[in-house]
Parts: sequence; C-alpha cells; structure tokens
Amino acid sequence: MSAANEDANLDKALTFFERAEEVASTDNFDYAIEMYLEGLRLAPDALEDGHAPLRHMALVRQGKGGKKPTITDKMKHHGGKTPLDEMLNAEFLLAKDPDNLGFAESMLRAAVAGGYRRTAAWIANLVYEANRSKDKPSYSTWILLKDSFRELELFDKAVAACQKALDMKPEDAPLQNELRDLSAQLTMQRGKYDTDGDFRKAIKDKDIQEQLQAQDHLVKSVDFRQRAVEEAKRAVARVETQTNLLALADALVGLETDKGFQDAIKLLDGAHKKYQDFAFKKKEGEIRLKRLRTALRTIKSGLHHDPQSQDLREKLAYVSKKLDEVGLEHFRLCVENYPTDVKLKFEYGLKLVAAKRYDDAIPLFQEVQRDPRYRVTGLAKTGLCFFHKGWYTDAIDIFQQALKACDNQDTSVAKELRYNLARSFEQDGQKEKALDMFRKLAQQDFGFKDVRERIDALRKMDKPENLSDSE
Repeated sequence: MSAANEDANLDKALTFFERAEEVASTDNFDYAIEMYLEGLRLAPDALEDGHAPLRHMALVRQGKGGKKPTITDKMKHHGGKTPLDEMLNAEFLLAKDPDNLGFAESMLRAAVAGGYRRTAAWIANLVYEANRSKDKPSYSTWILLKDSFRELELFDKAVAACQKALDMKPEDAPLQNELRDLSAQLTMQRGKYDTDGDFRKAIKDKDIQEQLQAQDHLVKSVDFRQRAVEEAKRAVARVETQTNLLALADALVGLETDKGFQDAIKLLDGAHKKYQDFAFKKKEGEIRLKRLRTALRTIKSGLHHDPQSQDLREKLAYVSKKLDEVGLEHFRLCVENYPTDVKLKFEYGLKLVAAKRYDDAIPLFQEVQRDPRYRVTGLAKTGLCFFHKGWYTDAIDIFQQALKACDNQDTSVAKELRYNLARSFEQDGQKEKALDMFRKLAQQDFGFKDVRERIDALRKMDKPENLSDSE
C-alpha cells in the first residue's frame, strides 16, 4: 500500500476513533469497541490512536463491571480468514476480557503474521509483563514471545524471553543453542558487525533508525517534538500557506504542553482573522475538543482509582459540560460554513440530542438519511428524537424503517434498533409486541443492556394475582 493510501486510510480511521472516544465518554463501551475496531480495520497498525486507547477503555469498562465475552461472542470472533481478521477478532475478545492472556496471545500471533510490527511489539510487551507477573508463568508463552520478538528483530527481548523459557527447562539443549544464536544476533545488531564492521556507520544507521521511529510516533521524544515545531515554523517563514499554518498548529499541539496548546489556538485565531478562512476556525475547534476529551479521560481514570474524590467529581461535571458546550458551538459553525457536509450535519445532530434539542436535531437527521452511508444511523437518531419527545407511534415507524434498511441484523446498531423499538412499543402501551421484541433480542444477546430485567417486568405484569385458599 502506498504512503498516500495509508494516510488516507488513517484519516478515515481517525473518524471512527474520535467517535469511539465520544461514545466511550458516555459509558457506551461495547459500541465504542466496535468503533475502534472499524477504524483499526482501515489502519491496522494505528497504535497510539487505536490499539492503545482501546486497551485503556477496556480497562475502564472492566473496572465498571463490564461483562466478559459470551459463548456466542467467542464463537463469532474465533480465528479469521486473514491475519487482520484474526487480530481484530482477538482484540474484540481481549477488550471484553482484558486479563485474558490467551486472547492477547492470539492477537500477538495475528499481528506478527500480518506484519503489523508496531502493534505486534506493543502487544508482545503486554504479554511479556503479564506472563512475568503470574505466580506460575507459562513456558509456551515464553516460547511464543521468543519467536515473535525474533520475527520482529527485537533481539534483546527475544533473548530475555528465551532465557525465561530456559529457566523453566534448563536441560533443553536446543533451547540453549537458540539462546546462543539470539545473543549473537543481538550483538551483531547492536554493533552492526555483521556488515562491514564500520562502527561509525553503525552509529549513523542507528541514528537514522531512531529518527524514523520518532517520525512514526513510536519514540516521540520531547526533543523530536520541539524539532518538529521548529521545522514547521521554518516552513511557514518560507511560504505562509494554509497547509503550513495548519501543520504548525499540529506541531504545537504535539508538544503536549499548556503553552503549546495556547500557542496553537493563538496562531489559528490570528490566521482566521487575517485570511477569513474558516478552515482555521474549524481546526481550532477540533483542537479544543480533543484537549477536553483527553482531560475527561484523565479525570475518569482518576475517579476509577479514587471514586470518592469530590474534587474529581466536580472537575468531571465541569469538563463534561464544557465539552458539550464547545462541541455544540463547533459543529454549529461547521454546518453553517460547510452546508453540504453530511458528516458534520450528523455530528451536529448528535450534539443537539445531547443538549435535548430534539426539534432542532430531527431536520438534520432527516437530511443525512439521503446519503446511503448515513441512511440507517440517520433513521435511528430520528427515531430516538421522536421517542424522547414522547411521539412513540412515530418512533415505532422510524425504527422499523431503520431495521429494514440494515444489511446485517447481527451488528450492535441493529440490536440497538431492536431495543429502542421494543422500548417504543412498551411506552406506547403495546406490551405484547414489546415483550416479543425483547425476547428475540435476549435470544440473540442475553446480556444486552437491561433486556432480562425488562422481560421479567413485562411477564410479571401479565401474571394474574395468586388466588387465596378460601377462593
């Protein structure tokens, strides 16, 4: 795949990752998992934007009592036709059971087979630490790690894993020989003695490799971030184009400091006033939203470790409110300036729903339905607005249309539609239809939301009161 295609796929993937962050912030973790995996299918080696935040969210989900994968989940996500399918299936299961070493090992095998080197190195390190911390480490896991690290040419890690395996079976002669071979490869890799013995060339090659890794965000040091800012400033000084100014803003935000953030906002605000180009205002809004989402994740992580902290709870309320306000204004301006952009209309509609402005959201969702990509989700959100307005009969009509438009009835979107349709029947007084819908949903996914409780409640309502003995 060309670099241009990779960049295009990553841009598309980021849309899914951002959506995943948004729904995860409302504790809709299972839907967020699917969004992350949709993005990772487009950009399988997106470590910092995809795999790592999915792992973090999975741990938060686990801390909040998230359920482990069902037998159906395990059957449906077992193996795969390609290494990518196998990796994403294993990652789905691992996200629902973060402590399961078997799922992590399956993900590692698939990542190595697929050539997703950064992801493979990351998950291999997780598996290494998990196995090392066990009361009884697994010999087979050390062997898997040895082979994986060797394939990735991470010979220092391969030697460490091989030594761990040898500690468990010290009389294993083939393993002893392999340790010697790996150690020799490590020595040659470090000094480049396997080429021409030129130490200076080895150092130069090492520097180039480190720079490439930094550019790939694997080792993104403070020094590299600062150099990126200086290079972007020089580019702007040479020619002040929209592209160069936006790149400088990204580099400033990449410093991950308050000053860098403020400098980026100041730069974009000045550029917008100077050129009257909304692209700068749009970028400013995106940066503000990303920063608020990061702050929200940090606060929630803190609350996970200290759930009684009143200070953190107050900060959570403030940042959540601020995120809603900034998001609402950002997407309002975006739709105003890009009136034909369907995605922006959909996102603005979601913000309006969060603000309970259903009458304003409905026309937007009705517009986006005309785009085949948003047909189902547009109908789903329209139905939800009618439901919240108390127009249950209309909500039923819309949800039924959305279900018919679903190509795959097993997705989380289809299950969500059936659940909302059942709730609409329930609120509309059509208890039998609601019960039938909830029952079918339970047969498909017994642990979906509060389906079991709703079925029990509806059945209890239909039961006649017990007769007394005298009667």
